[in-house]
Amino acid sequence: MKLIIVESPTKSKTISKFLGPNYRVLSSYGHIRDLPKSELGVDVEQGFKPKYIIPTRARKIINLLKSEVKKSETIILATDEDREGESIAWHLAQTLGFGKSEIRNPKSEINSKFKIQNSKPPYQRIVFHEITKQAIEDALKNPRDIDINLVDAQQARRILDRLVGYKLSPFLWKKVARGLSAGRVQSIAVRLVVEREREIQKFIPQEYWTIVASLLKNNEFEAILIKKNGEVIPKLGIKTKEEADEILKNLEGAEYKVANIEKKEVKRNPPPPFMTSTLQQESWKKFHWPAKMTMRIAQQLYETGKITYHRTDSLNLSDLSLAMAKKFIMGNYGENYYQFRKFKTKSKSAQEAHEAIRPSEPNLIPESIKTGLEENQFRLYDLIWRRFISSQMNQAIFDSTAVDISAKQPAPYRAEGSGAGYIFRATGQILKFDGFLKVYPMKFEENELPSLEKEEILELVKLNPAQHFTQPPPRYTEATLIKTLEENGIGRPSTYAPTLSTIQERNYIEKDENGRFKPTEIGTVVNDLLVNHFPQIVDISFTAKMEEDLDKIAGGEKKWVPVINEFYQPFAENLEKKYQEVSKEKIAVQKTDKICPKCGAPLLIRLGKFGKFYACSNFPKCRYTESLEENKLKVNCPKCGSPLVEKRTKKRKIFYGCSSWPKCDFALWDKPTGEKCPKCGSLLVETKRKQVKCSNKSCDFKKEKE
Repeated sequence: MKLIIVESPTKSKTISKFLGPNYRVLSSYGHIRDLPKSELGVDVEQGFKPKYIIPTRARKIINLLKSEVKKSETIILATDEDREGESIAWHLAQTLGFGKSEIRNPKSEINSKFKIQNSKPPYQRIVFHEITKQAIEDALKNPRDIDINLVDAQQARRILDRLVGYKLSPFLWKKVARGLSAGRVQSIAVRLVVEREREIQKFIPQEYWTIVASLLKNNEFEAILIKKNGEVIPKLGIKTKEEADEILKNLEGAEYKVANIEKKEVKRNPPPPFMTSTLQQESWKKFHWPAKMTMRIAQQLYETGKITYHRTDSLNLSDLSLAMAKKFIMGNYGENYYQFRKFKTKSKSAQEAHEAIRPSEPNLIPESIKTGLEENQFRLYDLIWRRFISSQMNQAIFDSTAVDISAKQPAPYRAEGSGAGYIFRATGQILKFDGFLKVYPMKFEENELPSLEKEEILELVKLNPAQHFTQPPPRYTEATLIKTLEENGIGRPSTYAPTLSTIQERNYIEKDENGRFKPTEIGTVVNDLLVNHFPQIVDISFTAKMEEDLDKIAGGEKKWVPVINEFYQPFAENLEKKYQEVSKEKIAVQKTDKICPKCGAPLLIRLGKFGKFYACSNFPKCRYTESLEENKLKVNCPKCGSPLVEKRTKKRKIFYGCSSWPKCDFALWDKPTGEKCPKCGSLLVETKRKQVKCSNKSCDFKKEKE
């Protein structure tokens, strides 16, 4: 009997379908060893040697796997093909007894190959990009050793993150507020959000004007003013109403004549197939899904054999998948829709041996498997399938027309200083051949201009001046923040989703009413502290270089211990110095003239994990706290009469509770309006659907919000 070990029970079920009775497939249920939560778990004096433990949840499965290993003639480690999967395979080998019992001495020369105690190792390592019968059979024919370089890279990332998190977090507890934590990649993401918010706050709008002519030739069409006296008018060229009025005066009685017509064919290429970052970005744009949700659904599709591996930064496509795409396109749409393409990944770190995210079987159109998928699984599969198929389709072709129209007053009436006149431009485009758009629709505008000839005189219907103001840069969305991290070389495919999830869970950033990120008060304070006192932690170029070093470790070009040591020594020295220099009073404490109603001591404004609040200066003897006035709703608790305040659960969900808690436990999920129900006298609340209803569940009063 041959034992195959994977990390997911769903994956094990899928693989079992393709194999005969000589194989047994079991799951490790993820990582079976990790650093301890209760301590640093890294010996910084002994070459950063990690202390791995088996979590309680993994002990039962380890015992099961050990008993199965004894019965098996060969053990096959079939965990995912990335660094995380390679690390799980290595930990399995260590724990189940067919690897060395201890980690290699990190001070010694690191072996380029993983060595097993027996001369003929009782294990094989296999990898595959997709969970299909063919892929599994090919992998079983081509086993390899565990790639220790990938293991070292994962281990180096884990240790780096542990050192930053477990060394900086106590500092933040001491200098800002209890319960805070810091992260290496997460701190960069928070910094981007904070700096964008400050750009928005400092932004000063600039006024500018446009002038559009509505012209008539059979049908009415529009042309925008682009030139004045032979020179192009920049976007902010017409700055005031006075300037716009002067142009309108110069155009009084002007003759509008077609000066030039330019027709051309415009071709639009399909986008490349998805990799992790672009899949997360597109899922946000199309479905408004957080990156974490996208990855969870993609994991389900991968483990059930529907798509290839979903953590990748490669745009490579296998020859087999390209051949299948060609056959499908030519058979279903015709030869003129097919166009062979290979895409090159821009990222230096991309592993071209890996593949882009694509359907495992391109001939499985989404509708044919819809009944076997949950709704969101279908939506994501449909998106991935369309993106892949369209990447091998022909360009979309548009007929584009640009018409320049001169506007001049007749010579006898031309105003002084009006010069050579003005040029307006009308543009139009019509889709000539849909190409890849047949499968992967993208936004475009069709605008057909009337048939025009050069020197033709046109009738002016109306001149439309319009005032505009420049807009501040927008807040980041899930899509744009991931794109910015990727462009700056921060993080890798496996890190984007947990990074965005973590900084929201820590209450460093939150989403506004439009789903865009804004920093919280505590997030801004922590960011500023790190920027001022630990600049390397939040330095984009430094963090990007660290990612490059991790890639070099994975490629065998660098050793992991020197990389960590180069970072840690100056970091540790600076941390020790900052414990002496940084004062909590200057960061997180503010004096007030309010008096504690409980003991008479002065109240302070303190900064906590969820924002500012009043607290007694006599803490810990007196534990009185009170919400700030701006957090109060001006609605009193119907149970005890104390003010109601906005609060948050540990998972950041907003609710409204009594400020006298824990003495009073009154709470509502919906925001109270301050009005009473006309039927029963209970508080009225505003729902997320902008309805007003009674907070009493037994009362059916409802009305639309005014």
